[in-house]
Amino acid sequence: MTLAQPNNPLHGLTLEKIVTRLIEHYGWEGLYERIRINCFYNDPSIKSSLKFLRKTPWARDKVEALYIDTFRK
Repeated sequence: MTLAQPNNPLHGLTLEKIVTRLIEHYGWEGLYERIRINCFYNDPSIKSSLKFLRKTPWARDKVEALYIDTFRK
């Protein structure tokens, strides 16, 4: 059974989609300027960023908040 989440702006989005869209919008440098996390600065890649963000809740929260602030309609 799937529960609807009408008030959750991230419902249906994977972390990979969120990171990819932010990179397309800001680029790696722009993303690092907004969120000072080394995975966006030191040899950045989607794979390494996802690995770090999945293990680090505070960093994931910052990325999700930036996504909401950037793409909220």
